[in-house]
Amino acid sequence: MRQDIKKIRNLLKEYAKLKQEIRTFNQVSSPVLSVAPSHSGGNGVENSLINYVDLSYQLKEVDDALNAIHNPQYQFILHDYIIEKKHSVEEICTMWEVSRSKFNYIKNRALEGFLKRYELL
Repeated sequence: MRQDIKKIRNLLKEYAKLKQEIRTFNQVSSPVLSVAPSHSGGNGVENSLINYVDLSYQLKEVDDALNAIHNPQYQFILHDYIIEKKHSVEEICTMWEVSRSKFNYIKNRALEGFLKRYELL
């Protein structure tokens, strides 16, 4: 598998994990910001907020690139097969009545299309 295809596939696999981390962060109650000096060297609230903003930005970039894909087969592969892992290759090949090599060809085109949109952001 080409390195760029492998890289973007791993990014999409991490996408679901990032979404879960954002949900977990949102479930934590809002911290109270205090003007009193802290005895520790770092600011945990500030670090948490920076991490949250960074994760949110990463998710938005992936969401924007995914939303820019208009081919329904590509959307299905990216979302249902790679991100959500709802279907196996065999199931998709049966649904679409295509060979495994044809599926891999379509999957690689979907990943390349996503990569082009992602890099433009």
